[in-house]
Amino acid sequence: MYESELTKFMREFMKQHPEEIESQRKGRATWWDKRPDERSPVPPMGHSPKAGGNEGTFKAPEENK
Repeated sequence: MYESELTKFMREFMKQHPEEIESQRKGRATWWDKRPDERSPVPPMGHSPKAGGNEGTFKAPEENK
């Protein structure tokens, strides 16, 4: 089974530095592991932006006659 050099490096690094596992857990908890009430509220739905007004100025090239 193929294993990339990066994967081999990371496996060896994690064996040599097991304290990194706890550091990873803390980092993940900071950003991702949140209860719904801890998360930011969903922003209200807004209307789509209005067009700039240049829609009618484009002219398709004329076909060869």
